Amino acid sequence: MVESINVRALAAQVLAPLLRQHGSLSTHLPAHLAHCPERDRALLQQLCYGTMRELFRLEQLANHFLRKPFKQQDLDIHALLLIGLWQLRSSRIPAHATLNETVDACAALNKPWASKLLNAILRRYQREQKQAEEALAQDPAFQWNHPQWMISKLQPNWPEHWQSILQANDQQAPMTLRVNKRLLTREKALQKLQEADIPAAACQFSDDGIGLDSPCDVSALPGFAEGELSVQDEAAQLAAGLLAAENGQRVLDACAAPGGKLCHLLEQNTHLQDVIAVELEPERGQRIHDNLHRLGLQLGCEVLTADASSQDWWDGQLFDRILIDAPCSGTGVIRRHPDIKLLRRGEDIAALASVQLSILNNLWSMLQPGGRLVYATCSIFGQENERVIERFIKQHPDAIHQPIDAPWGEARPFGRQLFPQPDGHDGFYYAVLDKQVDDKLA
Repeated sequence: MVESINVRALAAQVLAPLLRQHGSLSTHLPAHLAHCPERDRALLQQLCYGTMRELFRLEQLANHFLRKPFKQQDLDIHALLLIGLWQLRSSRIPAHATLNETVDACAALNKPWASKLLNAILRRYQREQKQAEEALAQDPAFQWNHPQWMISKLQPNWPEHWQSILQANDQQAPMTLRVNKRLLTREKALQKLQEADIPAAACQFSDDGIGLDSPCDVSALPGFAEGELSVQDEAAQLAAGLLAAENGQRVLDACAAPGGKLCHLLEQNTHLQDVIAVELEPERGQRIHDNLHRLGLQLGCEVLTADASSQDWWDGQLFDRILIDAPCSGTGVIRRHPDIKLLRRGEDIAALASVQLSILNNLWSMLQPGGRLVYATCSIFGQENERVIERFIKQHPDAIHQPIDAPWGEARPFGRQLFPQPDGHDGFYYAVLDKQVDDKLA
């Protein structure tokens, strides 16, 4: 940890491990936020997320001005250069502050030798920005700001949508709320937000959703601490309605963290017989407990630390409803997690599809005949979505695909796909499968 608090140096320490393919923003940023003065925490997040959001474009600019790449042990200086370029190119931070603080960060990182180099490159970029960006304009990495494997995969998957998907990925995600209708109506929630001078509007597709004009700290939201509101993207709010759970039913939420869909389900159904949430990672399971407790729903659910692809945890009683929010590439939520563009690899997709099919196969045996399973991902690749469902249905003659008739997304041969919208929902996929009753099997 640096001895003096230079926010640019902290940001470089957050990003350098990511450039080595170690960890993610969510694993490295919290510890550095804790060491950052409260007044500078928003700036630290802005530097990290802003730089990571434009990483591929910034890398091309850095390569344009560097004579040779930095050594592995100096990737913190490389990260600092990217942070400086992002500030000059895309932030409202005054140029003199960017130059002074970014150059001073070299000493804070115990590498004062890099000060002159970064100062020279950043000042040269100031002078030659137009020429440099014109020279790089036809480079796909600079033009589209995504890894080539992702561009190449999106183009044939979505020939009419791939450009808008890439553009939406580079926007800051909106902040969307879910109203706990156990406690108040959406109209009342909107009124309370208006009284608190927080501009907001009802979501288009979720009856429980509210979109904010601009993000704010949850502590400023009236009723958040009391459980009246939760932060949840509109696309994720569609799961509970598709599951259509009824009072008296036994429900499983697999891969349940952080618990948003689970809590929404419990808010909508006050008399479910038995609700089980399964999450593999204990730390993420704790987030489920935290959300249940804040919303006063902790008595309505049992949270298990277990693997959804095994049956070691199952008590043998069948479920009436199963929600699978499957582990996936996360390519529909890149705008919320921009480091996905750096950390995800093309070969990951086939491996994830195999895991998804394994979870489906395992949990299908736990579903009551006549029951319903909803399969969801936050991916925009058909290989993880409709093709997984197609393979599954071929293996299970008792699986009945139920087309989703909805005003959102795009109908696929199996399921329905949502694309990230600049001012709306994330990219998401849903498929609904009903299990045929035994006496109707051929």
